[in-house]
Formats: sequence, structure tokens, C-alpha cells
Amino acid sequence: MKKRLTMFLACLFLSLGVAMAQTHVTGVVISAEDNQPVIGAFVKVLGTTDGAQTDLDGKFELKVPAGAMLEFSYVGMTPKKVKAAPNMRVVLESDSKTMEEVVVVAYGTQKKSAFTGSAAVVKSGDITKVQVTSAVDALKNKVSGVQMTQSSGDPGSSSGILIRGIGSINAGGSPLYVVDGSPFDGDIKSINPQDIESMTVLKDAASAALYGARGANGVIIITTKAGRADRGTITVDAKWGSKSRAIPDYDYINDPAAYYEMYYKGLYNYATDAKDGKGMTPEKAYIWANKNLTNSSSFGLGYNVYTYPSSERLIGTDGKLNPNATLGRMVTGKDGQQYWLQPDNWLDAIYSNALRQEYSATAVGNTDKSTFYGSVNYLQDDGITVASDYRRFTGRLKADYQINDWLRIGGNMNYSHYSTHSANSGTGKSGDSGNMFAFTRIAPIYPLYLRDGNKKIMRHDASGLDAYDYGDDTSTGLGLLRPFLSGSNALSDNRVNLDFADGNTFNGVATVDVRFLKDLTFRSVNSVYLNESRSKSTTNPWFGLYATEKGSVAVEHDRSWSYNYQQVLNWKPVFGLHDFDFMVGHEYYRFTSTSLSGTKTNMFDLNYSELSGAVVTKGTSSASGFYNTEGWFGRVNYSYDNKYFGEVSYRRDASSRFHPNHRWGNFWSLGGAWLISKESWFNAPWVDELKFKASYGAQGNDNIGAFRYTNTYSIVSSDNAVATVKNSRGNEKISWEKQGMFNVGFDFSFFRQRLSGSIVYFDRSTKDMLAFFSLPITFGWAGYYDNIGDMSNRGLEVELFGDIIRTRDFKWGAHLNLTTYKNKITRIADANKTMWADGAPGYQSGRYFYGEGQSMYTYYLKKYAGVDPETGKALYWQDKYKKNAAGEFELDKNGQPIVEERVKVENTENATYHLCGTSLPDVYGGFGTNFAWKGFDFSIDFGYQLGGQVYDDNYAAAMNHNRGSAMHVDLHKAWSPENKGSNIPRVQSQDQYTNASSDRWLTSASYFSLQNINLGYTLPVKLTRKYGVSKVRIYAVGDNLWLWSKRKGLDPRQSINGGVSNVLYSNVRTISGGITVTF
Repeated sequence: MKKRLTMFLACLFLSLGVAMAQTHVTGVVISAEDNQPVIGAFVKVLGTTDGAQTDLDGKFELKVPAGAMLEFSYVGMTPKKVKAAPNMRVVLESDSKTMEEVVVVAYGTQKKSAFTGSAAVVKSGDITKVQVTSAVDALKNKVSGVQMTQSSGDPGSSSGILIRGIGSINAGGSPLYVVDGSPFDGDIKSINPQDIESMTVLKDAASAALYGARGANGVIIITTKAGRADRGTITVDAKWGSKSRAIPDYDYINDPAAYYEMYYKGLYNYATDAKDGKGMTPEKAYIWANKNLTNSSSFGLGYNVYTYPSSERLIGTDGKLNPNATLGRMVTGKDGQQYWLQPDNWLDAIYSNALRQEYSATAVGNTDKSTFYGSVNYLQDDGITVASDYRRFTGRLKADYQINDWLRIGGNMNYSHYSTHSANSGTGKSGDSGNMFAFTRIAPIYPLYLRDGNKKIMRHDASGLDAYDYGDDTSTGLGLLRPFLSGSNALSDNRVNLDFADGNTFNGVATVDVRFLKDLTFRSVNSVYLNESRSKSTTNPWFGLYATEKGSVAVEHDRSWSYNYQQVLNWKPVFGLHDFDFMVGHEYYRFTSTSLSGTKTNMFDLNYSELSGAVVTKGTSSASGFYNTEGWFGRVNYSYDNKYFGEVSYRRDASSRFHPNHRWGNFWSLGGAWLISKESWFNAPWVDELKFKASYGAQGNDNIGAFRYTNTYSIVSSDNAVATVKNSRGNEKISWEKQGMFNVGFDFSFFRQRLSGSIVYFDRSTKDMLAFFSLPITFGWAGYYDNIGDMSNRGLEVELFGDIIRTRDFKWGAHLNLTTYKNKITRIADANKTMWADGAPGYQSGRYFYGEGQSMYTYYLKKYAGVDPETGKALYWQDKYKKNAAGEFELDKNGQPIVEERVKVENTENATYHLCGTSLPDVYGGFGTNFAWKGFDFSIDFGYQLGGQVYDDNYAAAMNHNRGSAMHVDLHKAWSPENKGSNIPRVQSQDQYTNASSDRWLTSASYFSLQNINLGYTLPVKLTRKYGVSKVRIYAVGDNLWLWSKRKGLDPRQSINGGVSNVLYSNVRTISGGITVTF
């Protein structure tokens, strides 16, 4: 009993001692960046498993042993160790430098300081501050070396993208997309931009060579957001906005009176100059021009929309509208009914402001062994024209689980459902439903609608629509024939016709990570992608192309799926100051696709838009395809003392797109870097980091269609018997385009990271370019593919980032990037040198010349020589060649005639073609700035391009005297007897040389754009925490707000090759407001 009492007293005193040794600690954790509480920060007692998290006020409390050390940590902030004390106030600094140290590279990550290649990272904050359907559009003007084009503003449309110039004449130039470590074949629009943590653009061969056959045009690695180990959050974001037309019309003559006057001038000049082979007197020309101005002859406009006394004429002898004429005219049809004619604004009828709204919710959580991320997103993107919209729903679930200390598994699934209505953009041919966007080129004198004698728009009973004027005299019998878009009114067709598509996509990625032995890891990444879509289109039975066939319906079903298997083994030993990273791997990829389609006419009812609802079969079709690649690869990274870095990589790839004898290719890279600022002799306190880097690598490109190595045929019916027709001729010898990339430059950071950036020179060379050559019809084959030449792209990239002011309450930053490069075709195969142009051998394709020593998109045109000051006729340059005494042409060393002189000629058939510059710019890039002050944040971004030329077909069409189409106000500056110094030929009907194709229509491709403005306010935490909310941000955002170019209405951003068109869906401007709430 005595022993038991002694033991009890000993335990009691021991427990009292322990209790007395425990200290109750309280405190608050504050962010140095904004002086606000840090919610959810970890407070850990070092040497134990004990800890706590800060609450909504950033406060914590826990019991700790006397003299204990506490570690405070939070994602994105530098951990801090502090001795426990009462009433603690701990300030955590932002760890932006640490966050930037890791770069996502091929099959893994790498320290930024050890990275030997060229890559640019666009983070979540930059992606979500712009309103984009496709996340890749967030790269616009943000990354040096990246060129992006946008030809259409149609909801759901995508941008084109090139990285470091043009790599091929015919083979595809799009980069490879890699999502969470696995190559991605799907549409990037199926990924919610708010799910993306970062996009890394790999630009050089050292970065991308490990992707072998598919990485020659650069790689964009998309890393989606994942769960966090520190705390759980729920974030909700909603935005609503208005869309409008961003690109205005060209400066057309929009006044009906002015248009009639200009058109009359062209008729009058024609009559006085060349009517019936000789000019008329002014009096006769006046009468003739008025007579033919509005009639339906081969000269007339077909419509007169003015009322004036019957004894008078529409245009006076002074060339001006009759002062007694009033706009609007009453006419009587063959049916005895009266109709009112008045011009309408056709573009106002198809374009209007539209709604864009988007809603997202994300949830992030964790347990002691797992993290997860989940999100849903809904986008409703209405078009600014009739019959156009895009809807998308996405859902993502991403999780990983640490089973034990050597095994970790993960899964990432993304589902997307989309639907879209597309506005018709047909050819605009007579009888066709027409191109609705060609309305921009219609003269301002034509009615869009039919109006009755009371000037009211009539109704079409069968369709229930307004009655539209088709300009073909079929509905009214008025004898009015519109020469432009005759027999069509695309607006009416688009209101009743259907062009609809919807689909479902699924992308799943499963990962397994195994750690074994010492420093060895194995990773398996397995992905699958499925895209299933169904499209349906109808044409109505009342108007347009299929009116005589009582409507048509076309249905198509497409399915594509792919899978990709990766197995990667890493070994990362360390021997003193020597760090190694050995990696070997294998990858297999397969893509398959199927399609099934059918078309029928004679529909039962337009509302029943299925093939079973029509009775006359017009065509059926099905197809399937596949594409395989397989590769083995390896890489070695080396670091000595964290100052000297080296990298070697190799991949052997096979592609099913080539003949079995030529399927395998070898690709490799070498890279090195020197962290100069870490040298003991380097003494520049203002330099934080200075790194020299250089690399070279070889890659391949197989981006052409399947079965180009063998003859292909089309199967047709011949009197109900099977027959074949030659399609393309095979070429067993075609093989990989081979690309070499040299990359050298500096990365730097100065003045405690106040100024950072990079300067890089690159030389991208392509050998054995793949190109398609057409064959004469007598060969029977359409053409063939061959490896025909070499090309180079050499340039300089500069990126600068400024952290200009950084105080507790105010921050100011800025950024700038620019790229300049020269593209050159360095070799054309002798068999393909069909001609010489200005001393360069090569061949012509359309308005371009592909020749040795020339840029890819070098214009090959006749040269405009101005205007004959006496006649007002357009003039062009013609080369006259030197002849010897025998009358034979003297030849130069290349066997080409020597030019003796150049003379001006009127007939363009006699003018000489010349090289006329390139569409590619001299410099392009972007810049911007951002501010933050006491909860307010503001950013603005601009884009620019200098140099290059576009061929402005739109302007050329508007500077001609075409019947019924729009004319440009510059025609007011045309030559006249009073204006003989003009460089614009006189306005004249039937003059085939006035707007002939020539360098007259080349216009500067320079532009300056206001790309994005974002203004937000984050409510004080003291206010939001009362309601259990950690953060609330209210914001306004505008995208594609303004564009300056050489000519109003011209958008050089539409293409790389200098082609522009204003008969496409206009690019749009979007202005929205939104709110983000985090719990």
C-alpha cells in the first residue's frame, strides 16, 4: 500500500510539472504584402506533430512547451521560424521568387536557374483577367516569339498561333498542346480557363525536342489547378457583359445621293471615253448615263429609290443629285399592288450588341494524405449577329492520394458539353443563300425589306418572317434586278435556316508515382480523350438555293478518340557538388476518327430537321482515319555547384504518316547555362541573377495528311458500277521535315528583382520542307507531296518585367516584350524551280513567289506606276529587255533576259511581275502596366506590330466601279481635269485595268491595339470576415477595345500571310463586370 501511494504521488507531481511546462500562446499572422490577416496559415510546433491554423481573423492559439520554436507557413509565402511568446504578431513575406524557381518542362519540372532553354510562363492571374473562350487567347501580346491571328469573331472561334516564325510551306505549323503531362488532341475551348494554373510556352529545341515528331512547332504545356495541402476553399465567380462589333466598316460612301452621283460619274466618263468605240459628246453622255444609271442593263444599278418629276433626270448636268429628288419611291407591281422603295442599313440589321455571361465555382480540399480540386463552369456567349451563339458547360475533378511513403496515385477528369449556332457565310452567288457578311459591301441604295404602299414592312406568311427583298423580281414583278448578291437575302435565310452543332468531350489522365531504392522514381501517365459531335444544317423551302427542292437537311456525326501511354524512370543522384538527373522513357500514341453524314431534300416540315423528315436522298458518306506515333527517349541534366548546368536529350520516334521504310526519325538537343552571378569574382551588388544560356537541337515535323506516301483514289459510280478516280499520287520517299534550332541569350534580374527579363537570339532552320505540287490535268493525278527545300527563321526576343514601386499600400509594375525575325527560303529543289523573279529562282503560287533568298510570303505582283496626268488612266510598269544586234535577248548569268529600261503602260497584260515585299512584320509584341492601391487593382495591356504588308482586297473592291457594290470615299479624290495630280485613276465604268491586281493594294500591316483593361476592388477582410467570407473582389474588364491600323476597317491581325477580308464575322469587343467570392 505504501508503494502504491508513493507511485501515485510521483505521477501526480510529474503531471503537474508537465502542465506547468506548457505555455498558452496566442497571436495573429499578417501578410507583409497588404498588411491583412493571413487566413488558414499553418502554425507548427517544431519537433512535434502539434499545430494549428489561423482563423478568419488570422488569429491562432495553442499550448506549447516552454521555449518551443514555432514554424509559420502559407502557400506563396516564405516560412518563418519564431520562438513562442505571448501575444505574437508574425509577418510573412511573399515568396514570389521561390514560386518562379520551377519551370514545367517536357516530362517533369526543372529549377528555373538550371533551365538551359527558352520558355515563357503565363500564370493563372493573367489568364483569368481576360474574357476568353479558349485559354490560349490569353497569350496574345503576352509572350515574345508568339504570333496569333484571329480571322473571325464568331462565338467559339479560335485563334491561329505560330511560335518563332514559319516552319514549313505546307506542313502544319500549330504547336503541340500538353495538358497535365499528356499530349492533348482536343479543342482547347473544352478546358475552362479558370481551371488553368499556368501555361508554359516551350520555344526552343532543348525544351521541346523530347516531344519528337509533334514538337517541332513549339509546345504549350497547360498545367491545371490542383488541390492544396494547406487548407480548403470554395470560390465562386460570375461575370456579365456586352459584346459589340470591334472593327468598323471601311469608309464607304454611305449617302444614297453621293453614291448615285459617284456611279453616274463612272458611267459619264465611260460614255465620253469609249462608248461604242468612240466617245460621246457631253450632252449625249449626260443623257446616256442617266438612262443607264438605275435600269437593269449591264451598266445599271437596277434600283431607283428617289422620287423626282418625270420630266427631269435623277442627276443634273453638274453631276449632282436633282434638288427636286426626295428619298423613297412608290412603284406598282405586276400584281397591281403598290410597293414603297427605300434604302436600308443592311449591316445594322445583322449586327447588334449581345450578351456574354459566365459562371464558375471551384472547391479545393485536402486530408492528411490527399488533395482534391473540383470545378464547374457555364459559358453563354451570344453572337453579335443573328443565328450565332456558343454554349459550354465544363466540369473537372482532380485528386491525388499518397497511399504510403513510396506510392502516390492521381486522377484528373474533364468533361465538356458544347453547342453552337453558326451564321451562314456562303459564297454569295446568285441563287445561293449568300454570305450574310457580304452585306458590308452592298451599295447604300438597296432595300432590305419589301414594303407596302403604306411604307410598312410586309410579312411572309409561310415563314412568319418579315418579307425580304431578294432583288430578283420573283416576288413583286417590279422589274428590279439587284446586280450585287442578286437572288439572295442571307438575312432571311439565316433567320429560318439552321446551322447547329453540339458535342461532348471527355479527357481523363491517370498517374502513378513510385519511389524505390535511393533517388529513383517511376512515373506512369496514361490519358484518353474522346470527342463526339453531331452537326445539323437545313435550308428553307421558301427562299435561297434549295427553294425549288422544298428545303434540304444535312446531318453529320463525328467521333474521335485517342489514348497516350507514358512510362518515365528518373534517377537523381547527388555526389558532392555534382547533381545529376537521369531520365529514360517510352511513349505510345494512337488517334482514330470516324464520321457519317447524309443529305436529303424535299422536307416534310422545316421544324422536323432529321433525315427521316425529307424524302430525296442527295448524298451519303462515311469515313475513318487513324494516326500512330511511338517513341523512346532519354535526358541527362547536370549541375555543378548550382553554377554550371548542362543538358542532353534524345528521342527516336516513328510516325504512321510515312512509308514503313522512312517512319523512324532521330531527334536530340544539347544545352548549357552559366550562372555568372554566383561566381566568387563577380561583384555587382545590384545584380540579383545573371545567367548565360545556349542550346541546339534537332526536331521533326510530320504534320501532313495520312497516306501521302501511296496513291489514293476516290470511289465513284459509273452506270451503277464501281469505278475509281485518281486523287493524289503517292511518294514513298517523303519523310520528316527536319528542324534545327540554335538558341543563345541571357536571363537577368537586377535591383532586388525590380527589373528582370531575358534577351534571346534564335536561329530556326528547316530542312526538307514538305510541299504539295499540283499536276497538269493530263496526268490524271491532282498532285503529290515531296520534300522540296529549306527555310530559316532568325530573330531576337526581348522580355522585360518591372517591379517599379513596392510599398505596403501601393504597387506599380510594367512589362514589355518584342520579337523581330527574318524568314527566308534558303533552298528550293531544282525540280521545283519553274521560274526566276528579280534574280531569285523558285515557283509561283497565287499572289506569292516561293523563291530562294525570299521570305515565305513574298508578294509577286505587277507594279503600279500611278496615273496618266492627261487621261486619268491607271499606269503600270513594264520591263523592256536588251537585245543584241541579231535581235535576240541578251541573257544574264542565270539565263534570264537583261532589263534595259522600264516603261509605263495602261494595259496590265503587258505589265511585268515583280517581287513586292512580304506580309511578315519587322517587329511585334505587347506591353502593359498594373497598379494596386489599398484594395484597388488596375491593369492595362497593349499589342503592336510594325512593318509587313497586307493585300487589301476589301479596299481594291471598293475603289472600283462595280455594279451595286460599295464604293470608298477615296474615290472623291480620284483624277479629274481639275485634279490631275491625283494618284487615283479616274472613276470609269467597264475599265478593267483600274483596279487590276498590283502592288497598289499593298498596305502597311502595322497596328496598335488596346487589348485589355481590368479594374477591380477587393473588399477589406475586416468587413468580409464577419460573414464567413475570406475574400470578395468586384471587377470590370474590357477586351479587344480599340485598334489603330493604316486604314479604317482594316484588321491586319486576321492572318500571317497578309490576307484580309471584311466579308467574315467581325471581331468583337467585350466589356463585362463581375464578382469573385472566396469562402
